[in-house]
Amino acid sequence: MKKSENISTLVIECFLPPDTLEWFDIINISKSDKEIKIILEEKNIPPLPVSFNNKKIISKGFKEITISDFPIRGRKTLLTFRRRYWKIEGEEKLLKRDIKLTAEGTLLEKEFADFLKE
Repeated sequence: MKKSENISTLVIECFLPPDTLEWFDIINISKSDKEIKIILEEKNIPPLPVSFNNKKIISKGFKEITISDFPIRGRKTLLTFRRRYWKIEGEEKLLKRDIKLTAEGTLLEKEFADFLKE
């Protein structure tokens, strides 16, 4: 990774909820006069070991959730998280990692919701 990419990642990380880049990769950022959209995709790290009782765990796609976060430079900020789902070979149930992205009952980032409550 180039030095400029390291700096860019550090700057972007300052605007994301804590530990976001531990579980997600940034796949797109776009901005307009009114909003900034950041799309993040969950890393392909299954919540269980890669082999569960000698069965493979396979990524089976994504479900997107878009939440509002603190405005950045006067622009509405939207974070789209592409949540990954996995399937254990031979089982029906889908697995997903338990990552709390929103304040309960809202589509707001937790810290942003707490700020608005005050």
